[in-house]
Amino acid sequence: MAHRQEHVEFRQNLLHWFDENARDLPWRQTRDPYAIWVSETMLQQTRVAVVIDYYTRFMARFPTLASLAQADETEVLALWSGLGYYRRARALHESARAVIAEGAGEIPKTAAALSRLPGVGVYTAAAVASIAFGEPVAAVDGNVERVLTRYFGHEPVPGVARSGELRRAAEHLVDPERPGDFNQAMMELGATVCLPRVPMCLACPVREGCATRGEHAVPRTKKMLSRKTALALVQRREWPKAEVLLQRRPPDAGQMPNMWELPSVKEGQESEDMLLLTVRHSITNTNYYVTVYGLNMNEQKILARGPGERAWVPLMDLPELPLTGLTRKILKRLRVMPGYSGGRPALTLDELTPDSAKEFAAAGVQR
Repeated sequence: MAHRQEHVEFRQNLLHWFDENARDLPWRQTRDPYAIWVSETMLQQTRVAVVIDYYTRFMARFPTLASLAQADETEVLALWSGLGYYRRARALHESARAVIAEGAGEIPKTAAALSRLPGVGVYTAAAVASIAFGEPVAAVDGNVERVLTRYFGHEPVPGVARSGELRRAAEHLVDPERPGDFNQAMMELGATVCLPRVPMCLACPVREGCATRGEHAVPRTKKMLSRKTALALVQRREWPKAEVLLQRRPPDAGQMPNMWELPSVKEGQESEDMLLLTVRHSITNTNYYVTVYGLNMNEQKILARGPGERAWVPLMDLPELPLTGLTRKILKRLRVMPGYSGGRPALTLDELTPDSAKEFAAAGVQR
């Protein structure tokens, strides 16, 4: 009985806090299950601030499940380009087609049925089912796991070692009347108050029942790996258009298949007088330290030959291509992507921050 009363108080305090403090996010203005599904797919392992612009553009181009199902994968990936984790986009696209073809366009209403769609995991299924359809199931992501770990006083364990236990605890806590709001409130609490390193415990609505109240252990994070790579920017101008040389990853590539990127430079063929830019790019647990060299048309012999096709792409077509996030970042910094009106074609090393120089030196990258 005491546990039941504690759960009631937890729900009431959390939901009251959420009603007063919830961020105004575009996907919270709708109960359209398709829109909620898109947002939850984008939010996986990605910050809210990054997702907002992508979500807005994606929904403007694909406002309905049918419009997404009818789209070509290239266009879907182009709109996703820069958001990362491209398997999410492919799975969402494949699932949309499956729902249209096999479900008469009706999105499944339960977490169990949603989880049978391609790429829809336990968390996404529960989030969509609870928020869009009011099913009383708990959605447990990394933020929620951190809140529950601290609230119940568990030792933090990296990875999925305690996921089942925490999910069962969340199922007991979830509000049966407002399950969607409850799940969003738990995620909001983890994202804005119960922060990984310095939680703001005094602002926490459930601090009275929390076992740790800020006196918590922090799991040891895995050390980031470092890798170096050299890429080339090769442009040609033939009136009335300018083009850049890109390479497409093969369909069977282990990562980011069919995505376009800058070609690599053969090891040992780099030259300081060709250097345009240095940039760090992080993917999961790896920091990539990238040097970008500007090559002339007659210097293509120093390019490494990869397994994918190469093509000259007009600059105005770049926004419509599924570019890797690193490639998009480089082309924007080098002012190759449309939208830049400055006079210089590329950033200079003087424009890089001092911290950037230190990072590259620490990683053993010669500039």
